[in-house]
Amino acid sequence: MLRLAQGTTCAGLPRLALASAAAAKPFSAAAAADLPFSYVRHNERPVKPRTKGLTEIRGPYYTPMTPTYLRELLEGVGHAVDGLKYAGGAFSVMSGESVKALNDTAHQHGVYVSTGGWVEHVLGQGAGAVQQYLAECKALGFDVVELSTGFISLPTDDLVRLVKDVQRAGLRPKPEVGIQFGAGGDSSPAELRAEGTIDVSWAIRRAQRCLEAGAPLIMIESEGITEDVDSWRTDVVSRLVDALGAERLMFEAADPKVFSWYVKTFGADVNLFVDHSQIVQLECLRRGIWGTKSTWGRIATYKGTEAGGGE
Repeated sequence: MLRLAQGTTCAGLPRLALASAAAAKPFSAAAAADLPFSYVRHNERPVKPRTKGLTEIRGPYYTPMTPTYLRELLEGVGHAVDGLKYAGGAFSVMSGESVKALNDTAHQHGVYVSTGGWVEHVLGQGAGAVQQYLAECKALGFDVVELSTGFISLPTDDLVRLVKDVQRAGLRPKPEVGIQFGAGGDSSPAELRAEGTIDVSWAIRRAQRCLEAGAPLIMIESEGITEDVDSWRTDVVSRLVDALGAERLMFEAADPKVFSWYVKTFGADVNLFVDHSQIVQLECLRRGIWGTKSTWGRIATYKGTEAGGGE
């Protein structure tokens, strides 16, 4: 299993000291290669901590998650997991002890922990509540605060201020940007069509402002693009990547058909958010060792002679 050394940081979080780092065993890059069937060729994956090909998984919400389950999961495939994201404010209905234990378990395996977008709910209660929320997130061992605005209308200047406040709290901001208002609540396609979508140029400008303010990564909301739509808006994804760069984006893709399309289109090193039940399937796809009819044997990487490749 992979663990962070004392003083090292999680993938994509170079300025963040993990609360539980002192308790973790030393990180070993060699552990990623300690897998059976090493003689069978596959795509080389960056070892943790990495800055590309990130896999963030959904934690408690649709299904419960305990520290024991997470520990056993990461002992098996922790080398493939970079982040753990709560959903729907799940941590607010769990005991503080359970949340801290779950977060500590993630840290012990070199996995950062994200709040998910519950700040939308907190924002409606004023700036004081937001500051208390950030302080408690820090105390509970969170690393990343996702900044979602799918259900609320928040001016871009205010979102930028929120990005900066998260950094001042010693946490990493991850703004979520999309084109669909009302996203995030399992709304039907008909309901979302009635809401309409936002021009992608606005989403690009909003994401760029957040990156300039210090956000290391932008989460791209799937609703209106690949979720709850009659046909996928792949044109929106292409414009986002062209304007911002795939390495600065993470795509919500908790559907095998969706994450397969992202890997097939942008390569094995695309950053993706999936359900925790999909870790193995996604990692097999990234490594090019399995797939569907459209991906079988077609996902490849090339490191070049400077990187010691060229076999």
